[in-house]
Amino acid sequence: MKSINKKLRKTALLCLAGSFFLISIDSIAQRRGGGNGVHRPASGTKVTRPATQTRPGSNNSGIKKPANTTTRPATSSTRNKENNNRNTSNNNSGNRNTNISGNTINRNNNNVNINVDRSRDININNNRNTVVRRNNTVVYNRAPYRYGGYRYNTFHPYYFHPYRPFYWGPVWHPWGFFVATLAVTAIVVSVESTQYHYDQGVWYAPSNGGYTAVPAPVGGTVNNIPSGAETVNTGTVNNYYYGGTYYEKDGSSYKVVPPTAGTLVDNLPEGGEEVTIGDVKYVKFGETYYQPVQVDGKSKYEVVLVEEDK
Repeated sequence: MKSINKKLRKTALLCLAGSFFLISIDSIAQRRGGGNGVHRPASGTKVTRPATQTRPGSNNSGIKKPANTTTRPATSSTRNKENNNRNTSNNNSGNRNTNISGNTINRNNNNVNINVDRSRDININNNRNTVVRRNNTVVYNRAPYRYGGYRYNTFHPYYFHPYRPFYWGPVWHPWGFFVATLAVTAIVVSVESTQYHYDQGVWYAPSNGGYTAVPAPVGGTVNNIPSGAETVNTGTVNNYYYGGTYYEKDGSSYKVVPPTAGTLVDNLPEGGEEVTIGDVKYVKFGETYYQPVQVDGKSKYEVVLVEEDK
């Protein structure tokens, strides 16, 4: 009986020792496995790992960087191309603007609108060739237009059309146009002790270190006039009209003369003033009035004979 009790005590002691040994081993395993109560699986056991968390910005998910919206400046070639396109667009507009000696010219469809440089001290006496000559051999067959104590005599009825200055070519300039130098073709013409310079239909007077286009002086004589001069009939003799100036043949030369009443011209130059008198709108150059008329379906201007209504 005593031997049985000894065996039971030995077995109990062995069980306690084994339990203590197992507990110690498990505690050591936990410490080596990182703790936190995580148990390593037994060898040969298939481990299923949790899905990996997606990082922001990876695989086009999460936080996205803003797109680069900064516009780079155009390269020189691009800028040149853009400038060329703008220049081409301007050239195709039909209007050409040219700056010549401070004078701005805007040409369109053979009409010219010239803004003369008014900063220069220019004194233009445009009455010298604008006082109308009366034609005593012609009788007016229609009543004159009366207004403000004057009679305005014309052969043709009033037919309004806008005053559009005419452009006679690249070498022609209107009154008041300034040039620094003259072409070698210019000649000197003396009229009443005053020297003028004449070149291809334009008369110049010295002005501020250069030359200013002025009305042609009555009595000025030249050997040649431009080939584009228009022949106009005054009722008694033919005149030659170019750029607002009238010439008469004088032997082998051409002399500047005032306009003759009743003369018809197709075009007027820059420098006229559109004035309204009563119900009629005239174009005035100095003391000369031009009335818009229509002859054979074509717009023209007639030199008006203005008389005091007594």
